[in-house]
Order: sequence, then C-alpha cells, then structure tokens
Amino acid sequence: MSKLEHVIKLPALLLFIGLSTVGCAAKVAYVPGTRIPYSDNNKSVLEAIEDYRLAVERGDADGLMLMANKQYWEDSGTPTGSDDYGYEGLRNVLLSRLARASDIRYSMRYMEVRQTCGAGNLHAGCRAAVDVLIDASYTITDALGKPKRPDKRDQNELILEYDGHRWLFISGM
Repeated sequence: MSKLEHVIKLPALLLFIGLSTVGCAAKVAYVPGTRIPYSDNNKSVLEAIEDYRLAVERGDADGLMLMANKQYWEDSGTPTGSDDYGYEGLRNVLLSRLARASDIRYSMRYMEVRQTCGAGNLHAGCRAAVDVLIDASYTITDALGKPKRPDKRDQNELILEYDGHRWLFISGM
C-alpha cells in the first residue's frame, strides 16, 4: 500500500470511529419508570393506565366506568362467547368483584405500547395497545366467612382509544 493510500484511508477511518462513538453516546429517552420509548403519545396513554390502576386499588367502580368507552367489549380470552360482555356487563363485573375485595394491591409493569395515529399526532381515533404484566393481591371472604388473600400474576393487553380529550378503554379492564 502506498503512502498516498494510507493518507486517504486514515481520515476515513477516523471519521468512522468518530461517528461510531457519537452513535454509541446517543441515549434513548424512556417514559419514567418504564422501558417504553418516550413520546408524548406513549406518556399520555401510560398516564391513563396509571389512573386506571389507582382506581382499581381504590375499588372505584364508578371511576373505572368513566374510563371505559361506550363501545367497550371484553371477550375474556376464551373460545366460547358465553363469558363475553360489553359496557353494561363491565359495570356488573366491576361492581360484583370490587364489592367482595378489600386491601387491593394492583401493580403493573408496562412492557410495550403500540399506537396507530395519523401522522403520529394525538387526536380522536388514535388507538393504543399496551402489553402489561400484572401482579395483584386482595382480600376476600370465603363462603365460611374466613378471609383469604389470593395473588394474581397475569399478562394482559389493554386497548384504548383517544376520543379527542382523553384515553378510554376499549377492552382489557
């Protein structure tokens, strides 16, 4: 290799090393407390889910109903339709389950957010699918009047839609 070839290749090598170093130094910003990449949309939907989580811990069925879209539909993840329900069924489920539970602890770990919005802007019609890991416990009284504290660990997908003002649950509650 001639001296001229060395002179030409050295700046190219230095440029490559410099760009590689800058690329490695770039940090990805995350929504605080998660590994979800930060965007206003991601932050907004996770704040709505956090409001939901807190309402579950309070046992606030009325507050939870205000977070549900009138088109809410739950298929319960089973092949039969006998356990499916809509908005009014959600009210019955929430009232019956929350009335029996006390000392509710409901933790969620946000794993992934997938959104479909026109031009990446938050506007009516945006949908978000959020994968969560749930770790919950609560106290219920069994048929003999004895308190029990079951634990629940589950993976769930929450589907929300932005109505122009706020995120509302379509399914997953």
